[in-house]
Amino acid sequence: MARVLVVDDEKLIVKGIRFSLEQDGMEVDCAYDGEEALSLAREKEYDIVLLDVMLPKQNGFEVCQAIREFSEMPIIMLTAKGDDMDKILGLEYGADDYITKPFNILEVKARIKAIMRRNSRRPRKEEREPLKIIEAGDLKLDADSRRVFIGQKEINLTAKEFDLLELLVCNPGKVYSREELLQFVWGNKAAAGGDVRTVDVHVRRLREKIEPSPSDPKYVHTKWGVGYYFRV
Repeated sequence: MARVLVVDDEKLIVKGIRFSLEQDGMEVDCAYDGEEALSLAREKEYDIVLLDVMLPKQNGFEVCQAIREFSEMPIIMLTAKGDDMDKILGLEYGADDYITKPFNILEVKARIKAIMRRNSRRPRKEEREPLKIIEAGDLKLDADSRRVFIGQKEINLTAKEFDLLELLVCNPGKVYSREELLQFVWGNKAAAGGDVRTVDVHVRRLREKIEPSPSDPKYVHTKWGVGYYFRV
């Protein structure tokens, strides 16, 4: 049973989402302000957090950033229709995806189920292959524990940042277009209707975390007019 946290100060919206998700057999908790959402997220690990941007006490960006300090649970931001800045800021603060308001509940459920399918394909700890560690220069990527190190320093990445880096590191020298990265990292549905700027934002955030000089990258390079690739 999927566990979902729905966070919005509009109680009718929360009620509608909760009813629809529970009809699909999901367990749903609700919060109506940022502080309540953060408290629930600390108490329980959710499969999905649906997080509105405009919240009392703490806004959605602050809640997203705070959650990322202790958990990689997937977060989908609910943003105002056409407000590109909210979408970009959501990704900057560590959100995995966004849905614009007003939304179709069928789209919400489709996004949730897509993320759950991706997570379900990850084998349980007892079923995993022996530890897989990839080293490239000073960078070390532990695929099993999903940890990344530069030298002796561990780098804290979001789930999508790690997935993006893992794909590139495992295929050194291969140039991926932004559309391909959107498909491989975010899934087919995202690729069909997604915004390639999502990829650019995540690459920029990734470089800020792993590169000695983000403007002159050592690991994640740009092939102008084509896409991104990994090389040391």
